[in-house]
Amino acid sequence: MNARFEHIDPRALRDACGAFATGVTVISTRTEEGDHGMTANAFMSVSLDPPMIAISLDHKSKLLDKVRASGRYAVSILSDEMEKLAMHFAGRFDPDHADPFEELDGLPVVPGAASVFVCDVAQDVEAGDHVVFIGQVTRLERASGARPLLFHGGKFGGLAD
Repeated sequence: MNARFEHIDPRALRDACGAFATGVTVISTRTEEGDHGMTANAFMSVSLDPPMIAISLDHKSKLLDKVRASGRYAVSILSDEMEKLAMHFAGRFDPDHADPFEELDGLPVVPGAASVFVCDVAQDVEAGDHVVFIGQVTRLERASGARPLLFHGGKFGGLAD
């Protein structure tokens, strides 16, 4: 480890990053084993021309090897009515969401999401304890008027009226 960074406590870094409000997504992919998804807020746009987005997955994530095997992923930006679905994909199984996906261009996506992006992996970049997947967007859909689910300080919320 670089001595310059030894004084940065990982929990303090996580808490400091938690001061930044983000949207909430479900990242999903399909392999021979079936459909897979997880809740994440490590998502961003990268380029408008060509259209590219990025996600970041922890090396310990079960989804990491599945995205690598598939070479494709989808990002569903959750609406403010989807907190229970977000918790389901964060590991708190909810029988109401036992079959949570519909298909878009061969990938599982969340029906009713505020926006959905289908991507081919263009590049993966090792970044510390994560891998950043830059995806070429091949399809997108947007529900106009949908309000996003937000995450801030360890809690879900929504936009103020």
